Amino acid sequence: MKVITIGRQFGSGGRRLGKELAKKLGFAYYDREIITEIAKQTDLAEDYVEQLLDQKPTAFYPVSSGSTFHMAFDPHFNLSNTVFFAQSRVIREIAARENCVIVGRCADYILREQHPLRIFVYAPMERRVERCMANLRPDEQGITEKEMEKRILKEDKARRKYYRFFTGQAWGDINCYDLCLNTAVGTVDNWVEFLQKAIESQ
Repeated sequence: MKVITIGRQFGSGGRRLGKELAKKLGFAYYDREIITEIAKQTDLAEDYVEQLLDQKPTAFYPVSSGSTFHMAFDPHFNLSNTVFFAQSRVIREIAARENCVIVGRCADYILREQHPLRIFVYAPMERRVERCMANLRPDEQGITEKEMEKRILKEDKARRKYYRFFTGQAWGDINCYDLCLNTAVGTVDNWVEFLQKAIESQ
């Protein structure tokens, strides 16, 4: 199976790149879809699963521990840890059954033994602010560029902590990825076309 994992700075266009690349390649695309899969396996509501995934689990049981999913239901594990183990299991199952693009969720680390193509997408702050401001929802129209920059920094900080906790590695470190793309150079569509040609030529 061909698996592509995408880590990305908030506002860099990484999610759109992943979705468009999957479409061009005819691969399955997973982002929030992983939450849906976890909800099915744990009989929890999707919103609740998402909430649990935003919390820091017990430090004794990182997702990379290699424990099997059924162990997560041991009474000594809390519900948050159960969901994190489920996420790891779901990601491995997805990678084993189909060609896919997986965005975020430490998938690059979880699947390290399968050697996926690991991509990290980034861009200068001004371009990220510009992209986020252009995609504001109707109820967010009053947000200023300064406020958006603070939001971006907050999201990046959360992703950095999440990645460090589960992998022991630095989020965004070039040594953790096979390819780092600056979406301020060219466009997301340009990079999608570039990646499509490179992957299909392998």
